[in-house]
Amino acid sequence: MPHINRRDFFARSLTAAAAVGGLVQSSATATPRTTQDGISLAEWAVNQEIKAGQFTTLDVPRLTREEYGINAIEFVNTLFEAPTYGYLKKLKANAEKYNVKMPVLMVDDEGDPVDPSKEERKRFVINHRKWIDAAQFLGCHSLRTNCRGTEGISKTEALNWAEDSYNALLEYAVPAKVIVVIENHGGLSDDADWMVTLINRVNSLYFGSYIDWRWREPSVFDNVAYLTKMLPYATGMSYKKQPSVEHFEKMIRVCRDGGYRGYYAIEEKGREGILFAKKVFERVLFGKVSAS
Repeated sequence: MPHINRRDFFARSLTAAAAVGGLVQSSATATPRTTQDGISLAEWAVNQEIKAGQFTTLDVPRLTREEYGINAIEFVNTLFEAPTYGYLKKLKANAEKYNVKMPVLMVDDEGDPVDPSKEERKRFVINHRKWIDAAQFLGCHSLRTNCRGTEGISKTEALNWAEDSYNALLEYAVPAKVIVVIENHGGLSDDADWMVTLINRVNSLYFGSYIDWRWREPSVFDNVAYLTKMLPYATGMSYKKQPSVEHFEKMIRVCRDGGYRGYYAIEEKGREGILFAKKVFERVLFGKVSAS
């Protein structure tokens, strides 16, 4: 299946919108991306509890629904105890039992698409294929990857390597109808201009951005500026504690005003932090006022 061209699709969409005097909804795309706002729990928010043996990934759907009243979970591959077919069947059954959706599968520790070694870049593609299979089976619309590079790497050379790596991975992901996204986890992925160039060069509706809201001093990393530049390519958001409630609300409104519709994953640690973030999202996104 060939890639679906991002530029050509949006050009046709705008023409169609003009013809009917309105906007074409993003649900008209051939990708499985979410077109309504929702709140999800990032499994990494409870990674310490899982590593301490308090519960397992198989328990997370129940925890998400019963402990936090959230109806979506974004799993992390490195927290899967045994990612066999039988294990994935149990996980999917548990999610269905508690009516919890699984929009994103986050993949760590499977290589870097801009590794200087050609063999290592090939290994990045091969290593992620099994997780595309897992994401498709679980019903995830996106597979989150990392793209960092090493210190001092040539951005121009890395751009060529990344384009080749992601085009190769998309040859496997597109037929599976799984979107491949990059989360800003340091290195090259923190450079919004570099990321925009990469996404436009790959030019596929099945390739985009998953935006991490982590806060650092704006002189080091301006998360509002990054969010604004990457918003047109986003299929997901990862919330981490912000310096103030006002800044938290600003980030949400930037997304809403910019046309983003999809899940906001809460990656805050601790029950109190998770429930607080959920309350703010519900108020700003849906106008829900807490009784407490």
